[in-house]
Amino acid sequence: MENHINNKNRVFLYCDLGLIDYKDAWDLQENILEMRIKNQIPDILLLLEHPHTYTFGKTSHKENLVASQEFIDKYNIKIFEIDRGGDITYHGPGQIVGYPIINLSNWHEDSHLYLRGLEQIIINVCQNYGIAADRFPPHTGVWINNERKIAAIGIKIKKWVTMHGFAFNFNTNLEVFKGIIPCGIKDKDVTSIEYEISRKVNIQEGKELLVINFQKVFDYKEYREIDKKELFDILDSGYLLHQDDESTLLLHQDDEGTLKKPI
Repeated sequence: MENHINNKNRVFLYCDLGLIDYKDAWDLQENILEMRIKNQIPDILLLLEHPHTYTFGKTSHKENLVASQEFIDKYNIKIFEIDRGGDITYHGPGQIVGYPIINLSNWHEDSHLYLRGLEQIIINVCQNYGIAADRFPPHTGVWINNERKIAAIGIKIKKWVTMHGFAFNFNTNLEVFKGIIPCGIKDKDVTSIEYEISRKVNIQEGKELLVINFQKVFDYKEYREIDKKELFDILDSGYLLHQDDESTLLLHQDDEGTLKKPI
């Protein structure tokens, strides 16, 4: 049954990881997921780009990888079988990938509503560029005119904590999609912000718009941006999360005692 906790003081940490290898980001997510389940860290949103990568989800069909070995070698594409939902998809430079690792028990214990929330974030950002994007049931993701997919979504939820997320095409090289049948949908195309508006867009601006809309759609009071060093310090040092009606604190246990760092 769907559960909703109305916590007006919910916050999240945001980290821009830049360009990062897929396996490194996957391992990082797994680490954060386990710490979030134990309530050792707050909700975290990771935004990043990957080198050329194809990933098979849990319900993938191998025949949807149609690239020749020559094509794979040309783009130096890495291939992974992973634990998210969905079929095969592509990640690469110019595509903003979002990995929210958040506790849905503090929002809505509803995976479908969560998916619709991710879609809404992307729809909102598309509107900022003058693009009319929408959902296209029964397919998950965000589409233009029910014909061109601009963002793919695939998630995993463990004990109501999320991982994996969305892949949103900004200045993406759409040629690399020709090596797969994206998400196993044969009769539709893929697109990007660049393709739709006929110009490249600023990736950092896109990330800022995603963070703002993530905060709005998932009802957070605020967020704090951290860099990669701060993120790894948090994961290495063992932070504990404390939330009350007045504030949210990160409690850092170190050799000298407990340090309180407001978010």
